Amino acid sequence: MTGSDMIIAPSMLAADFARLAEEAQAVRGAADWLHLDMMDNHFVPNLTVGLPVVQSLRAATSIPLDCHLMIEDPARWAPGYAEAGAYNVSIHAEATDDPAAVARDVKAAGALAGLAIDRDTPLDPYLEILPEFDLLLIMTIKAGFGGQKFLPELLEKVRQARRSAASGHLDLRIEVDGGISADTIEAAAEAGADAFVAGTAVYGADDPAAAVRNLRKIAESARS
Repeated sequence: MTGSDMIIAPSMLAADFARLAEEAQAVRGAADWLHLDMMDNHFVPNLTVGLPVVQSLRAATSIPLDCHLMIEDPARWAPGYAEAGAYNVSIHAEATDDPAAVARDVKAAGALAGLAIDRDTPLDPYLEILPEFDLLLIMTIKAGFGGQKFLPELLEKVRQARRSAASGHLDLRIEVDGGISADTIEAAAEAGADAFVAGTAVYGADDPAAAVRNLRKIAESARS
């Protein structure tokens, strides 16, 4: 952990899945969190990793694990990720009729709770339940596919969320996920985001740790 107000979370979706422990070590001392995308081939079309990988990675690294559940029935599965040692567990608003109840279960199991909002989902219906959450994850792409192009128009949700958090005096971290790079992180930070998921911008670089530090520098400069 760096102590910065800005959180940089390399996405393991862009890492080499055959070397996840080594890829985690490559950003040790630079990254604040490791972002893990759980996809179930139902809520989203793709299939990625699950609970056993989180358990193994938790034993291999001290970097906090930021688990993003792109899955159906999060009420059934989310607390298990918290029990496995995830630092934060984010569930999709679109995947459950009662996100706040799932958040309470996640926190009771020992993790912070995040609410994820997909590209085409308006934020307004969820503003009143934001106090139940520690983090709001706003997709700046369509959930379910890595390597997509950043959609700057989705930053309006970030601005809306930051205004709502400020008016309600909420200690809410706002995370953006999708297309975050050295070219886009400044706009996201200026909009009010303070946590950034970066995949290929980190793991496509020759020096992943240096890439993380550069992203942090840009974000901090934008907010200052």
